[in-house]
Amino acid sequence: MLRSLFCLLASGALFGCATVGPDFEPPGPPQTAKYAMAGDAAPGLTLDPHAAPARWWTAFGSAQIDALVDEAVSQNQTLAAADASLARARANASAVRGAAGVQVDGHARAERERVNTASFGIEGFPSPTISLYSIGASASFDFDLFGGGRRRIESAEAQAAALAARGEAAYLTLSGEVVLRAIDVAALREQIAASEQMIADSRRNVEMTRRAVEDGGTPRAAVVTAQAQLAEDEARLPPLRSKLATARHALALLAGEAPGDWIAPDIDLASIAVPAAVPLGMPSELVRRRPDILAAEARLQAATADIGVTTAALYPQLRLTPDFTLSALKPSDVFNYESGGWVIGPALSLPIFHSGQLRAEKKAAVAARDQALAEYRQTVLVAFVQVADLLQAAAQGQALAEAQAHASQAADENARLANLAYQNGAGSLLSVLDAQRQSQRAKLAFIDAQASLRRALAALFVASAADWRRPA
Repeated sequence: MLRSLFCLLASGALFGCATVGPDFEPPGPPQTAKYAMAGDAAPGLTLDPHAAPARWWTAFGSAQIDALVDEAVSQNQTLAAADASLARARANASAVRGAAGVQVDGHARAERERVNTASFGIEGFPSPTISLYSIGASASFDFDLFGGGRRRIESAEAQAAALAARGEAAYLTLSGEVVLRAIDVAALREQIAASEQMIADSRRNVEMTRRAVEDGGTPRAAVVTAQAQLAEDEARLPPLRSKLATARHALALLAGEAPGDWIAPDIDLASIAVPAAVPLGMPSELVRRRPDILAAEARLQAATADIGVTTAALYPQLRLTPDFTLSALKPSDVFNYESGGWVIGPALSLPIFHSGQLRAEKKAAVAARDQALAEYRQTVLVAFVQVADLLQAAAQGQALAEAQAHASQAADENARLANLAYQNGAGSLLSVLDAQRQSQRAKLAFIDAQASLRRALAALFVASAADWRRPA
């Protein structure tokens, strides 16, 4: 038995040592080759995985958005926390690598103790008090015969890689949130401007209706109708202003500023262009680009390496621990040759009986790996569903924006013709008021449709993990 153990240890030391536990293999590419489900509308978008500019948000052509994203990236506190977390993980990985190498420590000591001569069987002699001075150094090195240390390093590096990917996800999410909130601000500003114009028009309509009633031929109920429309328009304005304030405050938070110390830019919706193409490729390309998927893969690798760590604990451990010490009764004699003493030799530990602890820890590591694999697969599925949803939202948003543009043009023309007919005595004032109302509502709907399309496209850029990190 001892001879076999010696041969096992000697062969491990001489022939490079074994590394127990499964080697990590990245999950294979997904089997699916498309995002859309049968029956989904075909998106009227140009999909090109290389369509993203160096910084994806510049595809919207807004210098104000560009400045907002730059400010947020440089000052956002969530990103600062993510960076600090990544630095800590990388430092921990370096510490694990360092712990696997040779460790050397120095030590010095001064003691004063009373020697009890009676304890040595010497009776009748006084017990002197002596001083003892020592200085030396010790070293240690783990042969890591079965690769537990190497697996521990692999796990720490994979955990750092997972945090790095999470940091990339935080940057990508932040840039997307800035663009979305900027679109909100632009849309709300345009809705407020349109509502204020509606209120001005409604007030003129009330005065015009009163004059028409006074001139005869128009029922007094028309005044009540005009006043009701005015009240409805005025009631729409406060919620819009509240939403605008909230959107501006959200931009301040993203920029890492207090609302009272920061001024949100006045962004016009018309200045935010609709990108010509979306940087989206095949599902197999997406899993190699999305940082949340890469983070899940890194966590899977760490969990796989942890199986090797717990497996290695089942085998003998061999550690070299030499120690050299100089000791003397007087400080002046410490560095004499006769004061030296040393210990050298491997320390061998054998796990003999641990009440099932070590095997249970290995089973727990295998279960943790299985959990990480399931979480990886779920992350991939969620990503595909998100992209499918956003492709449909962008496609329907594009169709809706086009339809609302036509509806707004038609409503404007209808209002013009109704007003012309009224002026020529061929129409009623109520018809004019109704046509104006339709035109105003169509304009608000068109603003909503334009904003919704831009939001869907911005979210799709984020979901496609557009590579904004490339230099301009």
